[in-house]
Order: sequence, then structure tokens, then C-alpha cells
Amino acid sequence: MADELTLVAETGRPKGTRAAKRLRAVGKVPAVVYGLGKDTVEVTVDWRSLRQALTTDAGLNALINLEVEGDTQLSIVKDLQRDPVRRAVVHVDFIRIDPFAEIEVEVPIVLEGEAEAVERENGTVAHILFNLAIIAKPDAIPPQLTVDISHLEIGTAVRVGDLTLPEGVRTEVDDEEMVAVGEMTRAEPEPEVEGEGEEGEEGEEGEGEEGAEASADEDAGGDAGGGGDDEG
Repeated sequence: MADELTLVAETGRPKGTRAAKRLRAVGKVPAVVYGLGKDTVEVTVDWRSLRQALTTDAGLNALINLEVEGDTQLSIVKDLQRDPVRRAVVHVDFIRIDPFAEIEVEVPIVLEGEAEAVERENGTVAHILFNLAIIAKPDAIPPQLTVDISHLEIGTAVRVGDLTLPEGVRTEVDDEEMVAVGEMTRAEPEPEVEGEGEEGEEGEEGEGEEGAEASADEDAGGDAGGGGDDEG
């Protein structure tokens, strides 16, 4: 069951990129609250309180009693925007939810156990699906889904249809979607044997010159990228 916490949101925040930067500089995060047919409200929340709310076992699916101008609204984080470089949270979207109505959220999938048959073949277990979109009422949202992989063998897989979902939880993801699969470890490439004779040496030298020219061309045409502030 998802945790339920309380978070105070302040209204009347100034707009604009500079204003948002000033808010973040003093430990505040710009946010919006919407949903349930009500108006969208621009608010500000305290970063430390938000971080505390989102570091429980429920993670981003924590149920938050958001206090806005004296009115408490059950909500959940719908979107968390981060700075592309520093990874700091720059904006949050809260969505109001009905405690008695189903909502769709994503929950993490955690693998447990050891696939001994795969290990005996020097294989590996590839974790393919890390989160599953589920539908449930707020108080039935599990913090995570645990999958036992101890029975896996090379060439076999755990699929969505194999998962045991808690009572009151369902998913519309295809049953055949793979969650994890036992695979053979790719063999290391054979080391190349150096050529013998004058002809082999000349061939290697020619290839080296062509490779150097190609590398220089790539350096001359390198791209530069950057990111900007997304206030939301």
C-alpha cells in the first residue's frame, strides 16, 4: 500500500524563468496542481519536504495530502522535471486523485533469487522490463513488484503474464511482454593474429593511414550540445 503524507503548497508564486531560479535558490520548487475537473493552480513547495515525501518505499507513487490555501487535496506526482545536467528537480506536476477511483501508475519490477541453471552455463539474466504500468485504487498501489528468477534457464523468460499481481491491481500490458530472460554470455572476440610477411605489413600500414584520416575528419565535424532551463 502506498504511503500517505502531507505537504504544504504555497500559491501566488511569481512567474518567469528568473523568478523560478530565485525560488530554487532558496530551496523552493515551482509546481502545478490539476485534475478532477478543477482549475489548475500554480504553487510552490519546499524541496526538503518534497524529497522526504518521495523517498519512502512508495517512491513517486506516494500519496500526498497537498494543503493548498487551507484545502487538503489527495494527490500524486504525475511528472518530475529535472535539470538535464545537474539533475536537480526544477518543476513538479501534481495530479488530484479520487481515493475511491482507479488510477494508472508505474511501479518498479525487482528481480530476486539466483538463476543457478543460467549461471552453470556461464550465462546471464537480462532484466528487460524495469517498470510495469498498473491500474489500481490509490490505497492498493504496491511499492514494487518482486519477480523470482530462480527457475530461469538459458532461453527461457519471465513474462508479464507470469507476474502475480496483488489483489485489486491489474495491468493492460501484453501478457507476452518479457520481463527477464536467461541468455548466453557473448563470447569474447578472438584476438587478431598479426600478419606475416612484407605484404601483410604493407596492408596494415595502409589501413592505419586511412583510419587516421577518417578520425581527423570526425574531429573536425564534432557536434556540441547544450540544455536549457525548463520552468514548466
